[in-house]
Amino acid sequence: MQSLLSEYLPILVFLVIAGGIAMAMVIASVVLARQKPNSEKLSPYECGFDPFEDARVRFDVRYYLVAILFIIFDLEVAFLFPWAVSLGDIGMFGFWSMMVFLGVLTVGFIYEWRKGALEWE
Repeated sequence: MQSLLSEYLPILVFLVIAGGIAMAMVIASVVLARQKPNSEKLSPYECGFDPFEDARVRFDVRYYLVAILFIIFDLEVAFLFPWAVSLGDIGMFGFWSMMVFLGVLTVGFIYEWRKGALEWE
């Protein structure tokens, strides 16, 4: 148990140092920076002119669909990197498992494409 705790000691030290540096930066910013807020600085900013609508408008569902597709393919890349690094160790089973995974993703992407989910018209 003692050796396990001693292995985590560098991580704890790192977290304490990182937290201390973050707090020092925030405190230094509050203490050293000029604090002169005015109505112009505190107003919302939208493309160089005053906002003309409420910020809580509903987005088109296609926006969320594209966001979900991005997350799916971003996660695909997150799975591909460790798979590629360990490909020599996992052998043919690992290779074909990833091919099935990529095939399912490709079929899903083609389905979304054919349904017109990527069109913005």
